[in-house]
Amino acid sequence: MNQRIREAEREMKYEEYAGREGDIVTGIIQQTDARYTLLDLGRVEALMPQAEQVPYERPEPGARVKAYIVEVRKTAKGPQIVTSRTHPGLIKRLFELEVPEIADGVVEIKACAREPGARTKIAVLSNDSNVDPVGACVGARGARVRMVVNELRGEKIDIVPYSDEPADFVMKALSPAKVKEVRIHEDTGTAEVIVPDYQLSLAIGKEGQNARLAARLTGWRVDIKSETQLAEEEAYANQDWAEGEWVVDAESGEQVWQPAEGGEAMSAEAYAQAAEDLDENVAEAVAEAEVVVEAEAIVDAEEQVAEEESGSADPA
Repeated sequence: MNQRIREAEREMKYEEYAGREGDIVTGIIQQTDARYTLLDLGRVEALMPQAEQVPYERPEPGARVKAYIVEVRKTAKGPQIVTSRTHPGLIKRLFELEVPEIADGVVEIKACAREPGARTKIAVLSNDSNVDPVGACVGARGARVRMVVNELRGEKIDIVPYSDEPADFVMKALSPAKVKEVRIHEDTGTAEVIVPDYQLSLAIGKEGQNARLAARLTGWRVDIKSETQLAEEEAYANQDWAEGEWVVDAESGEQVWQPAEGGEAMSAEAYAQAAEDLDENVAEAVAEAEVVVEAEAIVDAEEQVAEEESGSADPA
């Protein structure tokens, strides 16, 4: 009789959690070792494997944490609940808890890219033209997003508006960097991104993190170039004669430059003059781009100062 009661209890516990994969639970850390952390969920226990734990987070027994249910397994000893702190689904569920507009379906999280413990980017869309999706997620004075960040132990979160237009989406995904232009190459699945020179390091991010997350968020390979890099590339473009080899002319016996794409061979003097002209054109194009970049940097700096002064003038 006792055996049947225990089996019935195990079955009830399993049924309670069987349909909750993808849900978020709050548990108390019981113990931790090199393999996993054990969470007390009340009536049952849950496992969090080492691979599902955030690097540099130190689980402390007795601490209360939220975790994402990855899998519920049925075993002879009862349900085995596998949880995660690294799953992107945890981000979505945490925002559902803090943002009523997401819980109600007014705002959707369309995409999420995460490097656990470091940084996350989410793209949000509003189904109501009167609701700003980014503002809803941030909350008054950042209160809502701050709650999520606190739960994630300080993980940085970028919230950007979702867009059906690939170029626009990539541009927004690279926030906080300011993007000049995005060129989509569908044949290679690449988004060629042009940024002002002074924004290049910000667009790429520390160790490439910003560009990497933007690529995961949008699904496009992201190739970032500065304006001067682009100017140099374009100045060298369409110079078919520049690729080739030196050969001996059969008639004169002198070395001539034979373009790889075919066409008329060039004497050494003609090649030297063409190369000199090309270098001058490239230097001129780069100089013009640098002037534009410097002007843009000045304008951006002035706008930033104006925004800061405007913000400081607002009542607290």
